[in-house]
Amino acid sequence: MGSMLEELENKALQLSPNERGELIHRLIVSLEGEPEDTPEAIAKAWDEEIARRVADMDAGKTVWIPAEEVFARLDAIIEKAR
Repeated sequence: MGSMLEELENKALQLSPNERGELIHRLIVSLEGEPEDTPEAIAKAWDEEIARRVADMDAGKTVWIPAEEVFARLDAIIEKAR
């Protein structure tokens, strides 16, 4: 199967960027099924979620964690998993 995968990859890389994007979309749909909503509705939902999160930050409802602490926690989790 490895050689077939390599052959498919080589052929896919010869496609235009738009064709590769369409191929990616088709492969994802083959794994996950069609989205439940339109791209516009999904984008609108994300815009609303982003606005909600920004409003929470502005209202002081969000707990801020310094990036260094976040990365240290992630490093500890990764190290523990090894």
